[in-house]
Amino acid sequence: MEGKENLTPQKTSFIKRVWNYIWRNKWWFAVIIIVAGLLCWWLCPFGKSGKKEYITMDITRGDITQSVTATGEIQPVNTINVGSQVSGTIEDIFVDYNSHVKKGDILLTIEPSVLQSTVDESLATLDSMKAELKYAQSEYNRNQSLYHDGFISRAEMEKSQTVYEQAQQAVNKAQYAYERAVTNLGYATITSPVDGTVISRKVDKGQTVAASFQTPDLFEIAEDLSKMQIETAVSEADIGMIKDGMPVTFTVDAYPNMVFKGNVQQIRLSPTTVSNVVVYTVVIDVDNSDLKLMPGMTAFVTVVVANAKDAWKTKNSGLLIRSYKNIVDNVSDDITPKTHLAIKRDKDIVFIPYKRGIATPTETQIISDEIKQGDKIIVGFTGQKTTNKGDMMRPRM
Repeated sequence: MEGKENLTPQKTSFIKRVWNYIWRNKWWFAVIIIVAGLLCWWLCPFGKSGKKEYITMDITRGDITQSVTATGEIQPVNTINVGSQVSGTIEDIFVDYNSHVKKGDILLTIEPSVLQSTVDESLATLDSMKAELKYAQSEYNRNQSLYHDGFISRAEMEKSQTVYEQAQQAVNKAQYAYERAVTNLGYATITSPVDGTVISRKVDKGQTVAASFQTPDLFEIAEDLSKMQIETAVSEADIGMIKDGMPVTFTVDAYPNMVFKGNVQQIRLSPTTVSNVVVYTVVIDVDNSDLKLMPGMTAFVTVVVANAKDAWKTKNSGLLIRSYKNIVDNVSDDITPKTHLAIKRDKDIVFIPYKRGIATPTETQIISDEIKQGDKIIVGFTGQKTTNKGDMMRPRM
């Protein structure tokens, strides 16, 4: 009895100390108990219905357009650089920027004194050669008569014949030199080769033009500003979608609220590498009848590759599933996300065949005769964990 009486007070004291400790830290113990209860509820299936709550993506109806974007510079269809074939000092300029010219109109003249003196010198040389030819012909005719009468030898007669023939060639050479000098004198007057508009003047009055090694450019004339073109670069990833005749829309900074139209005129086969990207030049024809577009403007081009009106479509994120396993129960191996969509209709799940149509960076067209208004695509379920990279897929563009 003595031992029992001694133990009872010790146990009572220990219990009181524990209880007092718990009571002093009662809020911490309460927090620990709540957290432990939440973890048990989350990790254990107890109290849960076991029914999956599916995550869905809406299928909507509307227009969808696939396009390729690029930038390019607006230029006239035909631009001609007018140069000079002769050297000299510019004497007069008769046109300026934006001048409208006709074919044959005088654009400028080069001071002709040097060229004129060359013409005069060539003419004097020609007259001299003609006089020598006349003398050589008379000498040859006289020696022919003397030879037939036996007064001179055949060698002397043939010598006079050679001199006569050389005089003929000298006259021809002088004639060509004279004609060339006259032609060069004509080049001192620069005329317009076409009807058009002067969009660039590169010289001033009094400036010296040197045409010894290459033809200097004097003017740049646009033949018809009512017809323009855009040369834009399209990457190799997009060039396969572009065809001749496709419609094009574009904007320019000068008219931010206006949308201009054009058509693909040519796809050039010569590639160019820009920053390790292979690009191809696409030429776009543009009607500029109102003359609002000016040469050199930057065009922000959109090539309409394909479009569909009133089509079924969904966001690209709705087509990311690679496999229906672990998402929908009892799925046959013949049903895959590439061929069928898992559709939630009210409380039912149905699989419908489909094909992908036009794709944009945000949406994809769905082609199927079994889609109904209000259908939703199943893309997963609440609490799903991704354990395999193959469970997801990127939409095919």
